[in-house]
Amino acid sequence: MVDAMILKPVVALLAWTMIMWLWMYATRIPAMSKAGMAADEAAVPGSLDEALPASVQAKAHNYNHLHEQPTVFYATALILAVIGHGDGMNALLAWIYVGLRIAHSLVQATANKVIARFVLFALSSLVLIALVFHAAVPVFDIHL
Repeated sequence: MVDAMILKPVVALLAWTMIMWLWMYATRIPAMSKAGMAADEAAVPGSLDEALPASVQAKAHNYNHLHEQPTVFYATALILAVIGHGDGMNALLAWIYVGLRIAHSLVQATANKVIARFVLFALSSLVLIALVFHAAVPVFDIHL
């Protein structure tokens, strides 16, 4: 078994994604019921965005966001773990990335202030770029 500290933030973000899934359905199902919307009506693209309050849909949009850029994080973290570079600074960067993504989720799912979301997304992107760089150096045997 690979023993790397970077796997802990990976599991933390996976768990957070499932928390967002629960939060999404805990708000979406009652909102659909209140709107008198049948489940089959949700099959029409954009119908939920039109029928449900933005505050409800923000949770669903964030859940979708947790399946976009974090996939790069998961792949990078697993590469770092497998090649033996999943501890120290890389594990710390991974925790910072996860913290920023959770903060992004909380902002989007509550206040949904775009500028705050943008700053958190940009910062998390920079951290992810650093992790990708840290994976590329040993994988491509780059000597700096």
